Amino acid sequence: MVRLMIASAAALAAAVGGAAAETLVERGDYLVNAVMACDGCHTPRTPAGFVMEKRFSGGSQVWDEAAYTVRGANITPDRDTGIGGWTPDELRRALIEGVRPNGVTLAPQMPFPFYRILTPRDADAIVAYVRTVAPVRNEVPPSVYKAAIHSPTIPGAEQPIGEEALKDPVKRGFYLATLAHCMECHARRPDGTHDYQNGWGKGGHEMKGPFGSVTVRNITSHPLKGIGGWTDAEIKRALVEGVGRDGRPFKLPMARQIYFKKMTDDDLNAMVAWVHTIPPLE
Repeated sequence: MVRLMIASAAALAAAVGGAAAETLVERGDYLVNAVMACDGCHTPRTPAGFVMEKRFSGGSQVWDEAAYTVRGANITPDRDTGIGGWTPDELRRALIEGVRPNGVTLAPQMPFPFYRILTPRDADAIVAYVRTVAPVRNEVPPSVYKAAIHSPTIPGAEQPIGEEALKDPVKRGFYLATLAHCMECHARRPDGTHDYQNGWGKGGHEMKGPFGSVTVRNITSHPLKGIGGWTDAEIKRALVEGVGRDGRPFKLPMARQIYFKKMTDDDLNAMVAWVHTIPPLE
């Protein structure tokens, strides 16, 4: 663990220093396609998988809750059915504040509370990238809100992180895991409510979907109930191969190796270093 953090610190210092060489679009491409897993809500899917020729055009994911009925939005630059008419500032506000140009607050399926930690450059990068994807005409039924939407506060992610902080492997790992909104699932009580104060990483919620049923795992450092006994290599393998310590494949929505395997080795090491620091919970 100590050796990993030392090696990661040196590598990350170089990586952060060289980040300016990336264009904004290249950085946004990396964040959207390797870390944030935006396809999960915004790309139409069939039982066979994502319909990539209609990528980011929304519509197939539906959440019908007591407070709202929403679908994954069309976030392509189509001017009539997507976000082609939004300004960069409006896109940035929706991303970080969860507010549409018309002033309506987005439902919590859009994990904007996790995106408040974005560095200003990374927020600009995501906006720049999204504006370059192919426009797809796909009219998604408008959202229906039946009650006020209250957005939670994610501990440690209340405001943008400083670029200098990202040179620290644990802080960088927390940053990346926050953008990947890991605690959206792993900090849920069995009844489905989020507990970011006392359930950080504890898991326990049973999730159901086309994939069947799966109980969200405890990813705290508890040696028995959590993954405190896992090695760096085992945690890293879980991320990039989508398998548990015993080799069994993960079910959705944790089967995110299609994204995490695109991450740089330095960023993966940073996420592993951060996971080791999650306080143990039974």
